[in-house]
Amino acid sequence: TTSGKYTYRTFTSSSTLGISNISDWYLIGTITSILGTSTPSIEYLVVAGGGGGGFNFGGAGGAGGGGFLGSTTTFTGTMTVTIGAGGAAGAVGNNSVLGAITANGGGNGGDNGVGGNGGCGGGGGNGGHAGGIGSQGYDGGTSSGTNGGGGGGGAGAVGSNGSTNVGGNGGIWSIFNGAYYSGGGGGRSSGTGGTGGNGGGGSCVGDAGQNGTANTGGGGGGGAGVGGSGIVIVKYLTNQ
Repeated sequence: TTSGKYTYRTFTSSSTLGISNISDWYLIGTITSILGTSTPSIEYLVVAGGGGGGFNFGGAGGAGGGGFLGSTTTFTGTMTVTIGAGGAAGAVGNNSVLGAITANGGGNGGDNGVGGNGGCGGGGGNGGHAGGIGSQGYDGGTSSGTNGGGGGGGAGAVGSNGSTNVGGNGGIWSIFNGAYYSGGGGGRSSGTGGTGGNGGGGSCVGDAGQNGTANTGGGGGGGAGVGGSGIVIVKYLTNQ
């Protein structure tokens, strides 16, 4: 799609990015001077699949892999695009790839244990367990000692800690064109379930974890919520 001076290409399934007519790229002087090169640049967002929520009381879904927004001065003419699937319940999400850029899948929610590590960490499971570590985003929250799972980490905020009979909320992030991606899943509880973070994180309603939203990288909610699939968006200047 085209908006103003820019063209956006959105990938929700694996494909190849190819821009055959490089003369379509309009390079204004400010971009050339900032980057120190006349090589066409692209902005990109790469979001991995979210992790799946844990099964037991307090299991929390891990958030999707950290999103990437930036520019590159290297464009080879074609770039492979891989869209990571969300993790099944209790499983880590899958990586998304744009050329040499990789977003790591979200960590799974803990199930009576620590949360899984990933792009963003999964929330800790029932029993006072720590959340997982986020390699490209934030860590998951710690569970309470009694039936309150930690929320999954998001790409811009840690997951909330669980408290007695209350699941932690998932972390959030707003990154690209005002849209939210890579939200953490809410923790499961025997009382009040946690709310999923903005960015597709699944909440826990009753004993059931909701799935992360497709193509956001949102983590699944504690209580066996499935992670949301990833997405790749590329933006480049095409008109003055």
